[in-house]
Amino acid sequence: MPGTIHQCQGQEATAVGVCATLNDDDMITSTHRAHGHALAKGLTPLEMLIELFGGGDGCCKGKGGSMHVGNMDKGMVPAIAIVGGGIPIATGMALAFKMKKSPRVVACFFGEGAVSEGSFHEGVNMAAIWDLPVIFVCENNHYAASTSMELVTRAESVVDRSSGYKIESHRIFGNDVLGVYEAASNAVETCRTGRGPVLLELITYRLTGHSRRDTCNYQPDDEKKSWFERDPIPLFGQQLLEQDGVEETDLQGIRERVDKQIAEAIAEARSAPPPDLSTLTTDVYCE
Repeated sequence: MPGTIHQCQGQEATAVGVCATLNDDDMITSTHRAHGHALAKGLTPLEMLIELFGGGDGCCKGKGGSMHVGNMDKGMVPAIAIVGGGIPIATGMALAFKMKKSPRVVACFFGEGAVSEGSFHEGVNMAAIWDLPVIFVCENNHYAASTSMELVTRAESVVDRSSGYKIESHRIFGNDVLGVYEAASNAVETCRTGRGPVLLELITYRLTGHSRRDTCNYQPDDEKKSWFERDPIPLFGQQLLEQDGVEETDLQGIRERVDKQIAEAIAEARSAPPPDLSTLTTDVYCE
């Protein structure tokens, strides 16, 4: 598989909880860690895996790779690997929706490292002064690559920044998919009724390295142990088992169906043909 990969194990609840509240024609922007957002917004494992293997039938025709997955027809702008790069684009789309008097909403995903970028402050400020329908979703996984947030800012949280723009903001546990869903549902309603924007700071943790070659030596062992015990997938599984009528066999059946779907997609993606040479100059801006 060519190129680097930024996995999102441990952050599944942020993607699912937010995207489950959006309509098909609502839009999202994403980051270099985009796979969870893409799956949650409706992209199939097959079209994503073909893209990761460089196949011409991938979601971006084999030209995007891991850091740029997306599908505009499914409401996802191809992911932007520049830190904070999606924020002004999300604000611009939200402005377009408002000018067209459309009820559509934009959800903009970024990490806590992006809040020190100028694009964050410019984008949030513009959204605030024009009451734009955009939800700024900060996935605070504690580390911008290998650097802890406490080393780069005196602010104790990302929502502290929102006071400068006087917008609605909430800081919640991002590994509880139901809690994320509730907060995102309220944020979507706020935006659809012309009272946006909203900032959501979702406290989470990646259970893998920043990229696939990162050994995570900068993460304390006790910290990792604590967050591994709060992995959002088994956490949600336990919540389901506490409901009437849900048994462990039901969850196992889901796991088996997912494993089968992924295995079949990998097998097909490995043999997918590369983009045809004739497409080399398509999908680009030129005179």
